[in-house]
Amino acid sequence: MPAILRQNLAFILLLAIGIAAAVATYALRGEAAFRHALESAGSTFVFILPSIVGGLLLAGALKQLVPAGALAKWMGAEAGVRGLVIATLAGMATPGGPMAAFPLVLVLAQAGADRGALVAFIFAWSLNGFQRLLIYEVPLLGTEFTLMRVLLTLPMPILAGWLSRLIPIRWQPPA
Repeated sequence: MPAILRQNLAFILLLAIGIAAAVATYALRGEAAFRHALESAGSTFVFILPSIVGGLLLAGALKQLVPAGALAKWMGAEAGVRGLVIATLAGMATPGGPMAAFPLVLVLAQAGADRGALVAFIFAWSLNGFQRLLIYEVPLLGTEFTLMRVLLTLPMPILAGWLSRLIPIRWQPPA
């Protein structure tokens, strides 16, 4: 498979599914439903575009500020469990949604963090992000419930990061 196709496979698959869904909508529901679907997609695109641009600008800036290999001693495979703990704490402290977090994961990978640290970061960001805990969970579910849940899920990012180091899959961060 050519490299350009491999790099864009997810986009090509999503595009094909989107086109098939658009054709099915037009065929089964008519032109009005098709237009409504296009308007909905357009408004979602306009809503999410600033987040995408912001996340990409953040990733680009951090890529220039953090030299390649700079994090290997802190979040690389040789950092062991300490690297997983650091990645977990960094993930918990990272604000924002996926448009900020995933470009940051790419920058961490390019700066020397290994896949275990990256998995720990993503797990911690999604499970125990501080902003999510403070803004949503504590006010809605209470301090006791939030504390119980965080204590139960706190080791999961470290465990997932450690397990990901054992899986024999080769992975290189995109350039």
